[in-house]
Amino acid sequence: MRLTLKPHSGMETNYPFFPAGPSPSESHRTKAVFNLSEVGASGWSAAQGPSESGYMNFTISSPVNAVIGRYNLILQVTSGNKIFSRFLGQFVLLFNPWCPGDDVYLANENERQEYVLNENGIIFVGNAKYIEARGWYYGQFQDHLLNICLTMLDLSLYYRQDPAIDVSRRGDPKYVGRVISSMINGNDNDNGVLLGKWQGSFHSHENPSRWDGSVVILQKWRQDNYKPVQYGQCWVFAGVMCTVLRCLGIPTRLVSNFNSAHDVDRNLSIDKYYDSSGKSLNISKDSTWDYHVWNESWFIRPDLGTSYNGWQVLDATPQEQSRGLFQCGPASVTAIKEGDVDLDYDTLFVYTEVNADCNRWIVYNDGTKRRVYCDTEIIGRFISTKAVGSNSRVDVTCNYKYPEGSSEERRVYKKALAKIFGSNITEGHTESPDERSSETIRNPGISGKFKLAEPPVFGKDITLILILNNLSFDHKTVKVDMSASTILYTRRPVAEILKATTSVDLGSKQGKHIQLKIPYSYYGKYLTTDKRIQVTALCEVMHMHGVKLLVEKTIILEDTNIIIKIPRRVVVNKAVTLEISYANPLPEPVNRCVLLVTLMNQQVKIHLAQLAPRERSKIYFEFTPRRTGPLQLQVDFSCDKFSHVKGFVTIAVAPA
Repeated sequence: MRLTLKPHSGMETNYPFFPAGPSPSESHRTKAVFNLSEVGASGWSAAQGPSESGYMNFTISSPVNAVIGRYNLILQVTSGNKIFSRFLGQFVLLFNPWCPGDDVYLANENERQEYVLNENGIIFVGNAKYIEARGWYYGQFQDHLLNICLTMLDLSLYYRQDPAIDVSRRGDPKYVGRVISSMINGNDNDNGVLLGKWQGSFHSHENPSRWDGSVVILQKWRQDNYKPVQYGQCWVFAGVMCTVLRCLGIPTRLVSNFNSAHDVDRNLSIDKYYDSSGKSLNISKDSTWDYHVWNESWFIRPDLGTSYNGWQVLDATPQEQSRGLFQCGPASVTAIKEGDVDLDYDTLFVYTEVNADCNRWIVYNDGTKRRVYCDTEIIGRFISTKAVGSNSRVDVTCNYKYPEGSSEERRVYKKALAKIFGSNITEGHTESPDERSSETIRNPGISGKFKLAEPPVFGKDITLILILNNLSFDHKTVKVDMSASTILYTRRPVAEILKATTSVDLGSKQGKHIQLKIPYSYYGKYLTTDKRIQVTALCEVMHMHGVKLLVEKTIILEDTNIIIKIPRRVVVNKAVTLEISYANPLPEPVNRCVLLVTLMNQQVKIHLAQLAPRERSKIYFEFTPRRTGPLQLQVDFSCDKFSHVKGFVTIAVAPA
């Protein structure tokens, strides 16, 4: 920081004075007093530069581990026997990923540009077989955002419990990251930013799918006197936390984990239950989400050792309490990969999200349970983040775990189990899941899978084929109970929309196809904005009591695309016209059509005419870019029959 002063006659010595936070203390590193003539000190220091037009220039330097936040700058002048003090103003100190000694130092300039300075982001959603990109505007440099982020720290329960100690720890990115992870959600009655909601009506509040960026959420939080904004889901929590951490100078990115487990009892097994007809039962607290989005931040871990430096998982989605608060992390990605689940913070929780086994059980009318399925590889697939400098997807699964089925993966799995169960571990725990389940899962001698006859498009009938194959030379009669339900991306059922039973004879090594059709009239009014349907077939081989095959498929219905056409060249300060086309994919007209066009923090709401069945229309939208570089334009289309169909485009704005 450079300071310019005009000297007065007789001025002998200057003393800058830097108190930060309540009860500033030199022992807590929240206060510094030093002479202007000091140069090269390991702590705060000042160096005098050349004078200009009767003014003196001073450069003030901070220690690499200085507390971040607001500082008051006071000048003390000694002249003879008199001491004069003057308040010069306030400045804000942030983490510095360009400084080699800082805990958040990131050596690669391209990565600093991406993970600190880029205001536009990509969030990967969908499921493991259908990954979609969604635009998100972080806007960490927008007006008032820094003050909002610093106020967030001062509203935390950590600050309320001991303000002086809390402020003194703000030079530690792992501490700041953990505090922020607790403050992005409002589940602890701590003036958190967002409340989460995953089911039911959103009433007069915002559907989480409505949000396209962090700035409007943070501004609304401040305008509402720091009451939680309603509502968010995992990608919203992660997007807002990325904004806050980048604003504070911590390199941060979003990471999407597909087939993400929530292992409530921490036994590395996700258990799901069905009745004897194949209908999903909500009797387990374990769950598997189609995807879950969290954050990774880059900093060192002196509390764990240098091998655990680098990317650290932080998660603001309120799934479980950690040490009394809804917070998660920082958990070292290296510790997760190596199965060091006993290390701080919440490493076991994140390890199970990417490594648990998946088990399926049938619950019979008499209450007995039989395991019919075990998969050791399905959890933690295609772990993804945005590429540096482009909108491409980068797979980072190898950062979190060794290849499934490899000897390294099995070694780490056994290591994690040993740390979880300690002296209570049994031989059964350390066997492979296949070995553990060999006696409880009887082989039905048939295989099955669902296949879509054509891509599933929202508004059209869905046709699936259940392909059953007899794996033996024996004749088999198979009873098939099929059901379909609309679900959330968390795989929680919304409504059962179809149920059917049939029987099929399979000759020696024979395969047969069973067609299942789900008309739009069955599912249309029961879909949420997640647009998901889960189809289940429970196949029982007759005369083999209790021997069943469970076949599942999750279908994501494709939206009719929003198409955004931009000119080949866009120049700063020159008006540009875009063509935006949107469509009604339904076999019925839609009304109350609204298009939201968002560019940075500016949003335009456009009311549109009724759309006839299967009609596509377009509008022209004009704007003038005021800065060069990439700009992300987002479009959201809603009507009375469906809502929040998304599209986005990145516009490269050239100099004039």
